[in-house]
Amino acid sequence: MREDRKARWLNALWPLAAGGLAAGGQAPVSLWPLPLIGFALLFAALLRAPSPKSAARLGWCFGVGYFGAALSWIVEPFLVDIARHGWMAPFALILMAAGLALFWGLALGTAKWAAPVGRWRPALAFAATLTLAEALRGVIFTGFPWALIGHGLISSPALPLAAIGGAHALSLALLLPAASLGMVIASLTGATRRGALVPGLTGAVLLAAMLLLPARFVALALPAGPDAPIIRLVQPNAAQRDKWDPEKSVMYFNRLLDYSGAPGNGPDGPARPDLVVWPETAVPYLLDTNPSLPQVLSEASLGVPLAVGLQHSDPRRRYFNSLAVIGSDARIADIYDKHHLVPFGEYLPFDTLLGRFGLGALAAQFGGGYTPGPGPQVLDIPGVGAALPLICYEAVFPEDIRDAPRRPDFLLQITNDGWFGTFSGPYQHLAQARLRAAEQGLPMIRVANTGVSALIAADGKVLDSLPLGVDGYLDVVLPPPLATTPYARFGDLPALLLAFVAFIFAIRARLTRHTPASHKAIDHIGGQS
Repeated sequence: MREDRKARWLNALWPLAAGGLAAGGQAPVSLWPLPLIGFALLFAALLRAPSPKSAARLGWCFGVGYFGAALSWIVEPFLVDIARHGWMAPFALILMAAGLALFWGLALGTAKWAAPVGRWRPALAFAATLTLAEALRGVIFTGFPWALIGHGLISSPALPLAAIGGAHALSLALLLPAASLGMVIASLTGATRRGALVPGLTGAVLLAAMLLLPARFVALALPAGPDAPIIRLVQPNAAQRDKWDPEKSVMYFNRLLDYSGAPGNGPDGPARPDLVVWPETAVPYLLDTNPSLPQVLSEASLGVPLAVGLQHSDPRRRYFNSLAVIGSDARIADIYDKHHLVPFGEYLPFDTLLGRFGLGALAAQFGGGYTPGPGPQVLDIPGVGAALPLICYEAVFPEDIRDAPRRPDFLLQITNDGWFGTFSGPYQHLAQARLRAAEQGLPMIRVANTGVSALIAADGKVLDSLPLGVDGYLDVVLPPPLATTPYARFGDLPALLLAFVAFIFAIRARLTRHTPASHKAIDHIGGQS
């Protein structure tokens, strides 16, 4: 009995550890071989799983370890006001990790049911079901496509593949070599009957293709031309717990004003910028009750157009998290209202019920939460170009960019990553911004309250940045966009279609009425057929 209990604990604990290892591909660790090893161990264990139920349990335990490590930053928003929200922090992480792991449990259970035996079918089922499960969790319940499997390759040479198939193509590119490596591990540990040579060589070929081929088929980012616009990134580094303090908020606001009119510090010397950008909710005052605000901002930027994160309301007393463009004439030229809001952060689901328990939207300064705007919007900024604004969390959703009314010249993300702490959250958010740029073939201007503010090229490379936890400003030269990428045209469809076809191929033995008896008798992948 004691031995059985020990075995059960071991069977539960090692997948947790392997999942944590696989999370090492996520920023800030960003070691892409770690997810390759972690998912290889998972596939080797899948081959040994005696039933779909045990495979589902394996996938869930692995997922809990993965998401527990990758999403550890999720406790940070609850620690800003510990007295009110601190008690929620451990529950948020545990429930989030356990809930997201259900998708992986479903995927592995389905993979085991679809292709319990065979040479390559289990590998196809493994890669396909996990990729499709990741796509599902990216859209269900407003979606949370954070720490996707494919994000583990953002720091690798395979990033250009995102221009063809997005994050899910990166997932397939990681999972297929991992499955091949998993077959080698299974062979060496006696879980399969054949040697490791064929799957080992196959894995090496797939890995080489993943790392070497994408860059050959995707154009590299072009350097900025002599007449390219200069954009000033202003980073106030306002600590989240002090951001709305009446005294300290004035200090941060004055810091923003000072940096906006300071001498240039770009690569070509003290040239005047063509646009100044402030981060999300940088202005501590409500636009509606401060009619002189545009004039104050315009004077501070010395008449240079200013893109600023602020809050405003309408006559119905609805509040919006917005980006406003203040023109050189000190008037509001354009305003964009964030439309993809963060549940529990910017609005409260079931607010009538949960409000009775004293709960509210964590990030909303005014009112009980924000109202979503009408949708993506392209802003034409004179002397700079057409910008697609993304406020914070919106840069996590590639479909929000593809839903824009037209293709912009660049992406403009303003964010307040002060909510995410200082370890992993801000760096993971930056990594996803890099992925959006690579997918679309568009440069990105990213300005964050506490950092990392960055200039990102159209191939996803960070060209210049202000580090996390410092205040300052940086003048950068905006590089040109690339030609419209396949991903910008077709989105996730090609990668998901490929995953679906792989799944159908893996399951075809079950779809065939008269399956040869010899196939039913195989106990392990690679057995005699």
